[in-house]
Amino acid sequence: MHSPDNFSNTQKVAKVVIQTSGGVVASQNKRAAQVGAAVLEQGGDAVDAAIATSFALGVVEPWMSGLAAGGCMVLWRAQEQKAYAIDFGMRSPRALDPKNYPLSGNGKSSDLFPWAHVLGDRNVQGATAVAVPGVVSGMDLAHQRFGTKPWQALVEPAAQLAQEGLLVDWYSTLITASNASALAADVDAAKLFLDEGKWPISGSWAAHTERHLNQQVLAQTLQEIASNGAQSFYQGKVAHALVQDIQSKGGCLSLEDLEHYRAQWVEPLSIAYRGANIYGVPGLTGTPTLAKALSLLEQEYVPSSTKPDAKTYTHYAKALHEAFAARLESMGDHESPQAPGSTTHFSVVDRHGNMCSVTQTLLSIFGSRVVSPSTGILLNNGIMWFDPEPGNPNSLGPNKRCLANYCPVIGRTKQDELFAIGASGGRKILGAVMQLSSFMIDFDCDLEQAFHQPRIDLSGADKIVADHHLDEEIIKALSAQMTTSIARRNIFPYLFACPAGVMRTKNLNSGCTEVMSPWGDAVLEQAAV
Repeated sequence: MHSPDNFSNTQKVAKVVIQTSGGVVASQNKRAAQVGAAVLEQGGDAVDAAIATSFALGVVEPWMSGLAAGGCMVLWRAQEQKAYAIDFGMRSPRALDPKNYPLSGNGKSSDLFPWAHVLGDRNVQGATAVAVPGVVSGMDLAHQRFGTKPWQALVEPAAQLAQEGLLVDWYSTLITASNASALAADVDAAKLFLDEGKWPISGSWAAHTERHLNQQVLAQTLQEIASNGAQSFYQGKVAHALVQDIQSKGGCLSLEDLEHYRAQWVEPLSIAYRGANIYGVPGLTGTPTLAKALSLLEQEYVPSSTKPDAKTYTHYAKALHEAFAARLESMGDHESPQAPGSTTHFSVVDRHGNMCSVTQTLLSIFGSRVVSPSTGILLNNGIMWFDPEPGNPNSLGPNKRCLANYCPVIGRTKQDELFAIGASGGRKILGAVMQLSSFMIDFDCDLEQAFHQPRIDLSGADKIVADHHLDEEIIKALSAQMTTSIARRNIFPYLFACPAGVMRTKNLNSGCTEVMSPWGDAVLEQAAV
């Protein structure tokens, strides 16, 4: 049950959802959402806004994603009434040798996944943990097919943000402080994020003195990509500099890895649920597990009230428990449910009803905690996605796709309402997406109601984590079903997933982000408000 703490039981936090005939961008960072909304105001498509938002997020939320990220995107094209999907997940380098990741015999890894511990944490931290990034290729692929604005115009706002440098505030200081020790191990990461190589760069708490990170090198890299296209990242000037930096720090990523990387159009996985349809990215993502959970929920539970009740939540728990059991057995994903959120999600809808649901990640928070000095890019640690023990599902090997938990979706309800949602939070993502979808489909919640409704988390362990705002009757029913602890929906750390979403009802759009997120916001296209 709920352990003692020092926090208020009477405080209420809420976010206001506004409907508009124009477009909306809902993102984990307001500044990035503003960049995307500005593109919509200029007449851009949802895809244009998504590309601009994606690059901007890598600057203003650098510990979650960036040019070294991987992920996937689900799109809805209003004129065709059709869903599309892009997979831009990471891959392991071709020269990767599992023998270079020997097990230490000292228990489990201390990071996201409780794999067997690797000597020197070579699969978790440092250049040896870097996988082939996919986000630039993914955005390029979307732009080639559906973009309406010039590529340069969509990337340059991120370059401008980097030129200014991330504004340091209490939240960025908190995030950096919680990872300062790991960042100090790399001289270039320490130079970017830490004072004197030890302390988090922070502004003055008393005065209103502004401090910014020095992201000038990243600004130059973004301008290069803006001017010369995605190929500069995979084959040109940026590629050469990036490979040289990674290899000089002991990694094996090569020019060949970058040259051969291709994001892919994939047929969306369509999940039928109570007369509604939910579209996601198939394969090594969270979508197949979501499909399993929703199938179980539809078979075994029929809503009998106008809002989620004890019966609802106990069936949520049962469906998630069984779906995760199947995932762990067949896909080899054993992420710790206690892991911190280290991903970013954003959703876009334009005035015509086109939508994008996009999740991208460096994997761990601050990725490999290594910065490429020639490019200013904070590098991923995608190698940690693989099981270092041989002979298991998802075991470490060369030129393999990474298994991930991200689960962006687009849903279409029985009433022809559309929603695009997703979340950050590792394995917490799946339960959040399932419950938010159920709130909107089973209980006709609008976006504001769905995002403020308390949730549970059950991420593969035999334990339920329940929001302390749930009614006592629900807590009792959950506790009778399985070991249940009560937790707060905090600003930091996130004990539940951090979602962001948009919704279209008839010709009106709306957006919302995680209620407790101090940076997340839905930004409206001002020209239409």
